[in-house]
Amino acid sequence: MNITEVRVKLLENQPDKLRGFASITIENFLVIRDLKIIEGANGLFIAMPSRKLCDRCPACAGKNHLRARFCNDCGRRLQSGRGPHDERGRMRLYADIAHPIHQRARDFMEAEVLSSFRNELKRSQEEGYVAVSFDDMDYESYERATTSAHNSQR
Repeated sequence: MNITEVRVKLLENQPDKLRGFASITIENFLVIRDLKIIEGANGLFIAMPSRKLCDRCPACAGKNHLRARFCNDCGRRLQSGRGPHDERGRMRLYADIAHPIHQRARDFMEAEVLSSFRNELKRSQEEGYVAVSFDDMDYESYERATTSAHNSQR
């Protein structure tokens, strides 16, 4: 597998552990967007793009994400703790949209993305730095939303 392009969007001064987003192109053939670069307890790692898991309301069959306390359609109270649990007993709230098949592929992708992240971080310290364009993505709105939410909690 050859990763032919990695684009990184840095997120600075974030209250959470999210440090950036990445987009990778594989073999000039396939693009995977919305990889998250996260600061974990053991350093940086990447999280693959994911979606919220949903289930259906027993009363009206409306779709609701698993943390919803009330049905989005009929308003009925939903049971808590519903949905699948992982091997440690924690509720699974998200499912990967795309993911590496084995650890070797994950390690390779993570090394490429984190190397590009570190290079982008260095470039961001240089005078006249211009961030990589993500015209087709709306990361700026995420940055504004999380920053304003953090400021309103103070």
